[in-house]
Amino acid sequence: MRPLKGSSSEIRAERECAWIGDAVLALYARQWVLREKGLMDGETFVHFTSNGFLSAFGNPTSVEARIGRIFTDGGLEPAFKWIEAELLPTFLKQVRRKGH
Repeated sequence: MRPLKGSSSEIRAERECAWIGDAVLALYARQWVLREKGLMDGETFVHFTSNGFLSAFGNPTSVEARIGRIFTDGGLEPAFKWIEAELLPTFLKQVRRKGH
């Protein structure tokens, strides 16, 4: 039986998926920063993983939960592909606008 939408067990399940998704996003962002910039850049990392950035796609917890579910169902490769397809283009547009 599936938890009722908005029930405490559904909210808990989404938060647990988001917790994992946050870690997957952080790993992707760290690898991307090192690959693209050739150095550790905390400011870029923080921007890529921030709730402010994620809110462009909806509720940040829900976005992280989606990443967590993709990871749980298929592993890092599909999760990274989703981040690359869904989040990275907007991130790059924002970076270009800020002139980084």
